[in-house]
Amino acid sequence: MEIDKSEKKLIETLRKRHDPEAERLKRFLAMPDLTRAPGSPLADLARRISSLPRFATFKNLNVPEIIPYDVSFDLFNFPKNHPARKPSDTYFVDKNHVLRTHTTVMWYYHLNLPEVKSKIKKGESVGAYSYGKVYRKDEIDREHMNVFHQMDGWYLCRRKDRVIAINDLKEVLTEIARAIFGKDIKYRFNVDEFPYTDPSIEMEIKISDRWIEVLGAGVVRKVVLKNLGVDPKEYNGWAFGFGLERLAILSMDLPDIRLLWSQDERVKKQLRLGNKFQEVSKFPPITRDISFIVDKKFIPNDYFDLIRDLGSDLVEEVKLLDKYSNQKKFGTDKLSYTYRIIYRKGDRTLLSVEVDKIQKKIYNKTAERFNAELR
Repeated sequence: MEIDKSEKKLIETLRKRHDPEAERLKRFLAMPDLTRAPGSPLADLARRISSLPRFATFKNLNVPEIIPYDVSFDLFNFPKNHPARKPSDTYFVDKNHVLRTHTTVMWYYHLNLPEVKSKIKKGESVGAYSYGKVYRKDEIDREHMNVFHQMDGWYLCRRKDRVIAINDLKEVLTEIARAIFGKDIKYRFNVDEFPYTDPSIEMEIKISDRWIEVLGAGVVRKVVLKNLGVDPKEYNGWAFGFGLERLAILSMDLPDIRLLWSQDERVKKQLRLGNKFQEVSKFPPITRDISFIVDKKFIPNDYFDLIRDLGSDLVEEVKLLDKYSNQKKFGTDKLSYTYRIIYRKGDRTLLSVEVDKIQKKIYNKTAERFNAELR
């Protein structure tokens, strides 16, 4: 496809850049896709779902990771003021391209395949699924990473052959949940909302007396079908999408999302769906606080990226301890922030001296990149 050539060109241009943002993006793109890593529970999840009989005729798509901005947001009916459109939430490669924020973009690539265009022209039904890495700026804690994995699927058919309804969505999600958690899993549905489906539902499953949201689905919006070149008077469809890390964490009772990337053999041998994870050791954390005064335009997600850059996988969590303004002390356009950075390594005890080296770098770069006044 032509877009593949375009993506390669963008990657080549990115490789020639050495600014902090480019180095960050290159590192993200180089990270392994765990849905295609043998032995990873995320690969097992993708296999279990794609092996369901209803997906036997669906096309398995591996779509680009660098996406045109308009494809990612405009075609999929994201409101003009949606946070995902902003650099505070999304990684921009250039002003017109972003790192993939959702695998739902596979709809666009699916419908641009010549054989799919031919089927639509003939009035035939089509279906596809896709899984892989997605990228979003996010907070730092045990449940979130800014590089994670999603899986999406959809099915289109002529309205005169079948009118898609809520029961179709429930049927698909039930099959997926049972494939992952077993046939006895307890579940329920709630109304949800997405830019590209309406009506939409979410599925919750019951684990240890708690109801937890795990899966989402909806009827493809007419406006999105129209944006993608399909006549919504002729066609309708259902779609699902969800994050794979959450499912894996729930299935194995993982205490930290970073464990999914671990190369420690004591961890790796436990990463099997349905196996209750036993911590290999409980190493103590080391905490360091940092306080600074900065312009009100300061974006916390950008700061978390800086901490990730310098602290790598040693940073377990970053907590906001304090945030306030004081016109007399700082002026009208300044805010004071205090963050607590919690360092912990999953397979060994950290030394204060190595943490202090990282913390010193964070101090210096905080002042340099954000024009911050350290306190």
